[in-house]
Amino acid sequence: MRKVRLTRKDFLDDRQGRTFADIVDDPEQPFDEVLEFFSDASRQQRLEDSELHHDRAPLAGVVRELEAHPVIDRFLNGVRARRSTRLRQAIGVVVRIIMERRGWKKTGRKGSLGVRATDAEPAPAHNTGGLAFWFIRAERYVLAEGMPYRTVKERCQEFESSNSQKSRRGNRAIRPGGSRS
Repeated sequence: MRKVRLTRKDFLDDRQGRTFADIVDDPEQPFDEVLEFFSDASRQQRLEDSELHHDRAPLAGVVRELEAHPVIDRFLNGVRARRSTRLRQAIGVVVRIIMERRGWKKTGRKGSLGVRATDAEPAPAHNTGGLAFWFIRAERYVLAEGMPYRTVKERCQEFESSNSQKSRRGNRAIRPGGSRS
């Protein structure tokens, strides 16, 4: 798959991206660094691999590296909660645009990236557990042409259905330990 090169113009031409013009136009926001980060072919492949092979939101495939980027980390560490939230939301839009251009579509579900810390202290909102320090959840995607692998849930349902049909036909399933059910 070809890498997607996303520009400020591409972002602002997007129906959702244009709602983040304040982020794009703010010189203090590390938006250019975000675009550069996500324009890397190997990172885009990890976005896909996260969904395809690890059954996790695409952002899970690069979130630790993203949060370790010095300029992005410094900005998210700031105490301006609203601006930090808007940047994280804009990053979600960047991921969506890239995933859609690579043949994926949104599922309408979110995947967990972390467990948010309590609001006991006047610090920027961050996580105390999970994969990410700053991001709580991220959008899940499926290939527009269909996924090549079934989920564990789908396989489990098929397995249970198959065993149920065997039991009704008199082909009783063998329990662990060797006895018949």
